[in-house]
Amino acid sequence: MSVGIVLVSHSAKLAEGLAELAAQMAPDVTITAAGGLAEGGIGTDYDEVVAATQRADSGAGVVLLYDLGSAQMTAELAVESLADPSAAVVVDAPLVEGAIAAAVAAQGGADRKAVAEAAASAGAPPDLAFDSGAQDGERSVELTLRNDVGLHARPAAVLVRSIAGLDAEVTVRLGEETADANSVLALMALGARQGDRIEVRARGAQAEEALAKVKDLVDQNFGE
Repeated sequence: MSVGIVLVSHSAKLAEGLAELAAQMAPDVTITAAGGLAEGGIGTDYDEVVAATQRADSGAGVVLLYDLGSAQMTAELAVESLADPSAAVVVDAPLVEGAIAAAVAAQGGADRKAVAEAAASAGAPPDLAFDSGAQDGERSVELTLRNDVGLHARPAAVLVRSIAGLDAEVTVRLGEETADANSVLALMALGARQGDRIEVRARGAQAEEALAKVKDLVDQNFGE
């Protein structure tokens, strides 16, 4: 059972396309699209948003994301009309980045509050930092990316899922920049491509396990 996600948009195509993209990174999460008017025009449909929210709820709650102001109003009205309004929450977040972050968090087993926070934080600049060198107690491994797309959307999401729940702080370094390995958006912001050599660092009780998981993913080309 995972938190469900509803994408509320004025455009049916936009909502459906984003739902398809997010599902690539979170195959076990119910992501429903509620876009456009019932007759096919541009706008938001209250009844469709209510239905999409009900479809997305498997018992762990639902997070709703929206594209523009009036979509927010429709989403909030839909939540208020639910038998249990506390089961769903409307989050102010960039639609695309928020949907990806929320989907990956839900796939990793996060609760509704954590999924909502992941979506909301997607509006902040990617968590990149200037590399200051290895820290005490850190373990590391250097890896060369051989898959076609490097650390783009799906591989980044697979990496994040692989270390979710481990007692380890993991970062990925490319050149002079370092990204939090728990953030899909930060990993994507590195711009790591096929042939690039990255350094993965970890510390904590399960640091070795985390490094082994990332190494296996890279060796297997992230399943591509």
